[in-house]
Amino acid sequence: MLDIKKLQYLEAVYRHRSFTRASEELFVSQSAISMSIKSLEEELGVKLIVRSPQNVAFTYEGEQL
Repeated sequence: MLDIKKLQYLEAVYRHRSFTRASEELFVSQSAISMSIKSLEEELGVKLIVRSPQNVAFTYEGEQL
């Protein structure tokens, strides 16, 4: 079952394009957001975010945007 908190974390990362800024806004650690989104990806069976040290890229139907 989807957890609304996971979706809120994903939405914050999407708006900010940053795990750091999302974590600051939501008052949680970056690792908590990362683990939550990773769990959501596993639950849905799809990669939602392509992570790199410089940026955060979102996917669309498995393709990077």
